[in-house]
Amino acid sequence: MLRSMLLAAGKSPRMRAFAEGARPMRPVVDRFVAGNDLDAALPVIAGLAADRLVTVDHLGENATDRAGVDATVDAYRALLLRLTAEGLAERVEVSVKLSAVGQGLPDGDALSLAGARAICEAAAEAGTTVTVDMEDHTTTDATLATVAALRADFPWVAAVLQSQLRRTEGDCRDLAGPGSRVRLCKGAYDEPESVAFAGRADVDRSYVRCMKILFAGEGLPLVATHDPRLVAIAQHLGRDRPYELQMLYGVRPGAQVDLAAAGERMRVYVPYGTQWYGYFMRRLAERPANVAFFLRALATRG
Repeated sequence: MLRSMLLAAGKSPRMRAFAEGARPMRPVVDRFVAGNDLDAALPVIAGLAADRLVTVDHLGENATDRAGVDATVDAYRALLLRLTAEGLAERVEVSVKLSAVGQGLPDGDALSLAGARAICEAAAEAGTTVTVDMEDHTTTDATLATVAALRADFPWVAAVLQSQLRRTEGDCRDLAGPGSRVRLCKGAYDEPESVAFAGRADVDRSYVRCMKILFAGEGLPLVATHDPRLVAIAQHLGRDRPYELQMLYGVRPGAQVDLAAAGERMRVYVPYGTQWYGYFMRRLAERPANVAFFLRALATRG
């Protein structure tokens, strides 16, 4: 119930306005978000890239007009130019949400494909790659179709699948072919039971089944989890083949350092930007410990 309440609050314009104007929120948000702008985020990205790989998300989703789409594409172009200038492109890629480049607008499939293609072209020029993030289940088919279209020209584009969804085992089989990069995560959206597993144990069991499919395939599994049990299973499944571990900025940073030091291919998902509210609320909803941290920090600063 707490998770559903937090995710619902994440969609509330009134709550968003309150949170973004509340000064005590910022130090708490900084745990999960690398800064409001690229100048603030770049030192964080560079520091992480010293011993880990990074994927950077320019925060923003559900663009409401073409101007918002153009602004997002321009922001990614600027980001990729800076990564090149700073010598970071070999270790840093980008992640993009299709709703930020117009998926929810009229003619959204064509508009978001064009925006994602422009970002992929900039990434190719920089010598790095792109992951297309997954959002709620209503966008899954359209998102995977866009990934397939992008891969015709940019075969390194990574897809994201969520073990929370009942369909994902089938999607893993479809996407486990040669060269395919697939990020597997649990899922951070409030989905109906008709399409998603409701219990944490069921989501975890689905995650393991999906991992086994991806590791038995010919692509590169990108295992996005903070769960030590699932990390250990990935290490076992990947003992004789390449794979990548992924974790979020601000979550289990000590474990990230240790895994990288042990020789694991470890990538950190680093978001930045002013539109942090929806992302932040999903992080709170994922783990009760995040809520406890949030409340303690607010009490300390109050």
